[in-house]
Amino acid sequence: MSLTVAVIGAGVQGRSFAVACALAGFTVVLEDVMPARLRDAGAVFAELGRSIALVTTVEDAVRDADVVVDFVPDELESKLEIWSLIDRMAPPKTVMCTPSEGLSLTDLASCTYRADRCAMVRGDLAGAGALLLISARGTSETTRVCCETLLHGLGRAVKRCDDPDLPMLLKNMNAQHLV
Repeated sequence: MSLTVAVIGAGVQGRSFAVACALAGFTVVLEDVMPARLRDAGAVFAELGRSIALVTTVEDAVRDADVVVDFVPDELESKLEIWSLIDRMAPPKTVMCTPSEGLSLTDLASCTYRADRCAMVRGDLAGAGALLLISARGTSETTRVCCETLLHGLGRAVKRCDDPDLPMLLKNMNAQHLV
């Protein structure tokens, strides 16, 4: 399966993940609001003999994406802000995936119009080793398979897991969590 992967954030982790995706044969679009980061990334790809699209807006990055992976800070407000942008601008088919070690996918997915197309990864996405693919209650099998295709294409072992974290947003807590 050929995937177009939009990577949001060209810092060290985002750039490393984009390189891995390009080397694995995926079509990659790398976005960052900082032109210097994009120039640095462009130089890295030129040294590797690979070309990717470098863009400065989320809208340009996600326009044709099958999967969007964000590398914004792992805090709820930052993730919600970028997911809101991606959700509004990406085509309906696009899967949203985020690396996070402590946030609830249930919270993030509930703030989108595509909760079935949301996933989370635990582990070093830009490095090596096995990864945990987190699904929320509404995550579709198509989304899981899409993410696994991407991660296996990078040579990574993947284990599936339901969202282990309690939601932090009140609307996602059931009555027993409020007592």
